[in-house]
Amino acid sequence: MKFVDEVRIQVKAGDGGNGAVAFRREKYIDRGGPNGGDGGNGGSVIFVADPQLTTLLDYRYQQHHRARNGEGGMGNDCNGRSAEDLVLRVPVGTLLRDEATEEILADLSEAGQQVVACKGGRGGLGNMNFATSTRQTPRFAQDGTPGEERMLRLELKLLADVGLLGFPNAGKSTLISIVSRARPKIANYPFTTLVPNLGLVQYKDGLSFVMADIPGLIEGASDGVGLGHQFLRHVERCKVLVHLLDMGTESEDRDPLRDFDTLNQELAKYSEELSHKPQVVALNKLDLPHAQERVEPVTRALRERGIAVFPVSCATGLGMQPLLDAMAEVLFTGRTDKLHVEPPPKVRAQKKASAKKAPATKVAAKKAPAKKAPAKKASAKKSAVKKAPAKKSAVKKAPAKKASARKSAVKKAPAKKVVKKASAKKAPAKKSAAKKAPAKKASAARRRRS
Repeated sequence: MKFVDEVRIQVKAGDGGNGAVAFRREKYIDRGGPNGGDGGNGGSVIFVADPQLTTLLDYRYQQHHRARNGEGGMGNDCNGRSAEDLVLRVPVGTLLRDEATEEILADLSEAGQQVVACKGGRGGLGNMNFATSTRQTPRFAQDGTPGEERMLRLELKLLADVGLLGFPNAGKSTLISIVSRARPKIANYPFTTLVPNLGLVQYKDGLSFVMADIPGLIEGASDGVGLGHQFLRHVERCKVLVHLLDMGTESEDRDPLRDFDTLNQELAKYSEELSHKPQVVALNKLDLPHAQERVEPVTRALRERGIAVFPVSCATGLGMQPLLDAMAEVLFTGRTDKLHVEPPPKVRAQKKASAKKAPATKVAAKKAPAKKAPAKKASAKKSAVKKAPAKKSAVKKAPAKKASARKSAVKKAPAKKVVKKASAKKAPAKKSAAKKAPAKKASAARRRRS
């Protein structure tokens, strides 16, 4: 069966029937009144989550879905028949999204859950409903309302508890075939898995959980390289992710630690929430001789990061039980103690030293200018405060000198005026002397005449 997880469809609810315009025409009944019936309601479009379905293949080729219209009203007080609702069954985990507004209308995440996507139109009223004492023969009726119409995008997100992640040919399909009854295609070439696969894992004490295997991711998947990110939506609902590292790869451009970092970067590009989900790191293909040589350095490098690893061999079943126990503990208890380990003492000491040094340097870098700057400013302020009174005293003394100079000038100014006045007084004396001189000459002339 072909797996389809995203389709676009157009749905249209039925229109309501029109009301009827009719009058009674019976023998021996004079002036029969209106008896037009009401129209029937149109059918609605309803989506129902069906646990028996696993794909949206039915909607890939039939993209237009329309409910029936309601029947119109008839005479003799007969109402039209309402149309039946159109029920569309979709797999559990389907999202209904409005194509025009990108609004999520419903998330059908439970079996049997249903939602009305388009509501049918209401039937119109017949003329018998408009008869009154003043309008006894209404010759009009009400039309039915049209049903809703929408363009929807259906997105399927498989419901699984555990999601398998890894590069192509890392052993994800082999793992799900061992722990469950799923039978995906397994071959010795990349991108064997083209569609997600679900498997039910039977655990201890009657507990079980669903595991999802998605196609492998490679570097550049966010840009569409390989199969891209189109299948990562199927692990968004998972509570825990199992990250399989291929320890048996012989390619020169492949390295387990580099694959681990690359895949986590692709997860972060797709969804920040998905990148923070708990991860169980498993080192696969330990049955190969050259893979066992890489286990120790990879384990040591991941332990330095505080990540616990689970060496397994999906081909022989080695290490399956500890891996299942780690998954079940996260699923049923929510604890992630088994997923983390303490780094070695040297690494912890280095981290503590770097953690202590880094804040110290930062604090020193922040505090050094703060201490020196206030000291300089304080000394400058203190010297300014000390020198300021001197300046002020000088400023105060300067007016005193100016005032004394002004006062002395004011006092001396009258002296000059007095001198001027004295000279002014003396000047008339000279004039009087000048005047007296002719008087002497006149008296001498008189004497001579006499």
